Amino acid sequence: MPSMPMPSQPRGWSFWWKPAVFILVAVVGLYYVKWSPYYLKSFIAADQHSIGGSIINDNPASPWLAALAYAQVYFLAIWKAAVLAVILGSLVQVLIPRDWLLRLFGKAGFGSTLRGGLFALPGMMCSCCAAPVAAGLRRQQVSVGAALAFWIANPVLNPATLVFMGFVLGWEFSLLRLLAGVVLVLGVSLFAQRIARPDTLPEVALEAVEAVNQPPQGSLLLRWMKTLWQLFWTTIPIYVVAVLVLGAARVWLFPHVDGAIGNSLFWLVALAIVGTLFVIPTAAEIPIVQTLMTLGLGVGPAVALLMTLPSISLPSLLMLRRSFDTRVLVSVALLTMLVGIVSGLLGLALL
Repeated sequence: MPSMPMPSQPRGWSFWWKPAVFILVAVVGLYYVKWSPYYLKSFIAADQHSIGGSIINDNPASPWLAALAYAQVYFLAIWKAAVLAVILGSLVQVLIPRDWLLRLFGKAGFGSTLRGGLFALPGMMCSCCAAPVAAGLRRQQVSVGAALAFWIANPVLNPATLVFMGFVLGWEFSLLRLLAGVVLVLGVSLFAQRIARPDTLPEVALEAVEAVNQPPQGSLLLRWMKTLWQLFWTTIPIYVVAVLVLGAARVWLFPHVDGAIGNSLFWLVALAIVGTLFVIPTAAEIPIVQTLMTLGLGVGPAVALLMTLPSISLPSLLMLRRSFDTRVLVSVALLTMLVGIVSGLLGLALL
């Protein structure tokens, strides 16, 4: 692999203030949108063994009304995180030095993928909110494996969700989710990396590092606004449309649950597929599964939903259609379904 060139010029305050601004925006934004609300919600989960009602309970007869009803509930739950995600996804492209990102996440391999997953843990975003940041990382030539690990780990290894799940469903569910989630994040990301391209830094990434000392063209504000608009236009419109479509289809995607479904292998597989495609806010899989289990859903299908519902979704896949090769996204979706099925079978055997 070619060696990565080192910057030749010393870096002063004019260089360091940009990463500092990014960290400040990230910390303040995540505290307001994620950390503080989730800290308070953990006490509710511990006290009431619930974090709210299922968001798929409302089933209007009209698909159009169903789409609007679900979209309203969904976007009210995630809009703050979505705004923050687009801001962070754009700022990472103009405030973080590209050679930093390439040194941490540029090389295709286990280390870079692991760091991508660890980098995601403070974010605690749903798959759709993590997608703009993953797209921003890919535009900075971060490796496929690292960007995918960041994207998937945000919802799957969300520490707050694991705590909520322990209080609401039981700590055995949290442990299984954690172990299967690590396999999902690292295994799927590394496999997708393998089929994406060879384990070398692309020439465009090497050229980016060589050019790191060259002053950027135009003002920072104009470059950020351009980046923000490009990221918004390539992710958000298709995201909104996909949420509306899935909201209209949720009546058929989630059939009426009764004791006859139980631990049926057919429904375990079917719900693993549905969970991979459907879109939910952060931690919404917990009240969904809690409600369905009270109606007769067995442990196996329930675990399959707990793994697949938060991991990825059709809207988040579409949001990243320009950031990853189609083969990569299809492989991620199929492998997520497989991990959901295997996890459901393990849950059926162990829980």
